[in-house]
Amino acid sequence: QVQVVESGGGLVQPGGSLRLSCAVSGSTLSIISMGWYRQAPGKGRKLVALSTQGGGTVYADTVKGRFTISNDNAKNTLYLQMNNLKREDTAVYYCNVQSSTAPYEKWGPGTQVTVSS
Repeated sequence: QVQVVESGGGLVQPGGSLRLSCAVSGSTLSIISMGWYRQAPGKGRKLVALSTQGGGTVYADTVKGRFTISNDNAKNTLYLQMNNLKREDTAVYYCNVQSSTAPYEKWGPGTQVTVSS
């Protein structure tokens, strides 16, 4: 069973940077994609960035040019480098894993990112 846990969230000033980490353990050979999502207070959960096993990446328009998704295969860890953070980036950030085998999807518990002066 795949397990997912996020870390690296915290409080940062507008214009600052944070790097989130998503550690994945368990059976990882069937993973086909990993991504970052976020949910602001009173809002739905939205895609931030997605990475596939084939090396493709997808970014939400609101974070293009500011956020970068990357992998460290040796550590089975997904990262989200967030630069030039804005107040609108404040949200709980979740790591998501998609698999070719059941249960097909796994979510981490989330990590809070707060952008405020």
